[in-house]
Amino acid sequence: MRRNGGEGVFRQGLGALGEIIMTEADILEFRNELTDRRRRLEGAVAGTGGLPQLTRLLQEVDEALQRIEVGLYGRCDTCHDDIEKDRLRIDPLIRTCLDHLTPEEQRALEQDLALATRVQGTMLPQRNLRAAGWEVSFHYEPAGAVSGDYCDLISGNDPAGDLFFLLGDVAGKGVAASMLMACLRAIVRTLADANLPLQTLVERANRLFCESVLPSHYATLVLGRAAPSGELEICNAGHCPPLLVRPGAIETIEATGLPLGLFCSSPYEVRRARFSRGDLLVLCTDGLLEARHGSGAEYGMGRLKEVAAACYGKSSRALVESCLQDLRAFRAGAPPSDDLSIMALGRAESAAR
Repeated sequence: MRRNGGEGVFRQGLGALGEIIMTEADILEFRNELTDRRRRLEGAVAGTGGLPQLTRLLQEVDEALQRIEVGLYGRCDTCHDDIEKDRLRIDPLIRTCLDHLTPEEQRALEQDLALATRVQGTMLPQRNLRAAGWEVSFHYEPAGAVSGDYCDLISGNDPAGDLFFLLGDVAGKGVAASMLMACLRAIVRTLADANLPLQTLVERANRLFCESVLPSHYATLVLGRAAPSGELEICNAGHCPPLLVRPGAIETIEATGLPLGLFCSSPYEVRRARFSRGDLLVLCTDGLLEARHGSGAEYGMGRLKEVAAACYGKSSRALVESCLQDLRAFRAGAPPSDDLSIMALGRAESAAR
């Protein structure tokens, strides 16, 4: 039975920190993290002559490792229920669940989440963008205070330059996933300025992401480059297949490589297409495809294809709005259970002629 105490202020915002179930892989991850911290702290303590603050921190790490050995790690000291796993990933030494924080701790955490929400909002691109002869629209909706979905548009100052478009999903939810999303965003934006072939850009981004995260973390990603000429390049790193909407046909762009973060040397391939007036590309995260009706049925790729096909020749904004309207009708009031992102791209009216 899940505990039901705590302040109501946490029920939505702190839902971003609410993942509970601890697996053997999670325990191994925390043990490795704590063991590494212990090694670093021992060196720091020796180098400072036993500074009291460091000595106390080393003791807390030892206590956490002992709790792992006896099977009590991740249990709340107050109610003995499980501590939220995403909170442990941020601070593996915490010993109290959300429902038993002090009022001061609750206020501090609420303020941190509010700040995280604002910061993540500043990372989003312009919602209805026209650049390089293309128009792009998107919808970005976190299930909690912050999201692990990655949505970005990158265009340079040169109007004749290419437009990069990206949609991805970092494994996990909440604050931990949002931090990994920010890491991936920084990597891709840095590489986008290097004028690399798309395949090379993705392979380098994968290597840098592998070197920056723990082995259990990964991200699916669609990264594309749209040229003013109407030429499109797309790399799909294990993400939901984008749909290319053409007259009387819909093409799926299946994965051309593994998710980022699994193996440093993963190879990636690039798909190419040429856009004509009326053609559209739609991308989404699994928050759309796996959305559920009250009966338990999933929204699914088939339904998305029907909506996309009906929008051929319309604007990218109209396609996004049609997807959202159909999703609301399908859910029939059921609350979302995952982050939701939808992006659509087409030729701008003046460029398509």
